[in-house]
Amino acid sequence: MAVLVIGATGKQGGATARALLDRGVPVRALVRDPGTESARALRYRGAELVTGDLDDVESLLAAADGMDGVFSIPYPDVTDMRGDAEVTRGRNVVEAARRAGVSHVVHSSVSGAGDFHRNQPGWAEGRWDRHYWESKAAIDEMVRSGGFAHWTVLKPSTFMENLVGWSYLFGDWSSGTIITGFAADTRLPWVAVDDIGEAAAIAFTEPGKLDGLDVELAGDLLTMTEVAAVLNEVTGRAITAPVLTPQQAVERGLLPAMVNTVERINENGSPARPELTRALGLPTTDFRTWARRTFS
Repeated sequence: MAVLVIGATGKQGGATARALLDRGVPVRALVRDPGTESARALRYRGAELVTGDLDDVESLLAAADGMDGVFSIPYPDVTDMRGDAEVTRGRNVVEAARRAGVSHVVHSSVSGAGDFHRNQPGWAEGRWDRHYWESKAAIDEMVRSGGFAHWTVLKPSTFMENLVGWSYLFGDWSSGTIITGFAADTRLPWVAVDDIGEAAAIAFTEPGKLDGLDVELAGDLLTMTEVAAVLNEVTGRAITAPVLTPQQAVERGLLPAMVNTVERINENGSPARPELTRALGLPTTDFRTWARRTFS
């Protein structure tokens, strides 16, 4: 098997490329600039680099030519989050894979996309971000109905790596204070990015194991107070995550655009659970293990 990895210089694509290469699977990495440090690191590890763009169907078709599998992770246009770039790019990837005769597609979506998000309280009333969720669900369905012999939709929960540096949801807690609007009893499912890569590699290399499945991915389930306590223990620093309302969090630096997300999670949570991931025979990394590996 040979696999084209979309987003190979990013978090999930990079983890997938590494997991495949570690298994001896030939990887063709789609990159926009083969001269970047992350692209050169992939080549050093043994990946073939191919230049392409998700907005250019012909470049995707050329990249997918001769490949058995495609790891799909289309991304939105961060300068126009209300636009259709993510869905268009997802369609381009699926179409290129189909035209190239690819037999196996593993696509990364988000925890809860589909039935969960459409049935959650507040959805029918229009309280939650319809564009975000319906964009994810639309691409998921393209993969399911694409006619591929093998397909898997991965649905990762909150990345543990979102606590490394700055992120939309957690800001920059280098001062020792994590500013969020999550309630005291809101337990977030967390996943290590390397576990996403492992799940993708297993889907590709063990045909039948995850075929035709939507796979919720989580390695731990913690409140922000518990997260801060682990970081405190691991780093030896005084790390706190004060319980704030979303509006109080905005006053202390949370991006206003994140309020809707925080409120939805506070009310409805996310369906990903570590035990569901383990039940499929997939590896899971708990938060303390990840934190020790990352910050020690």
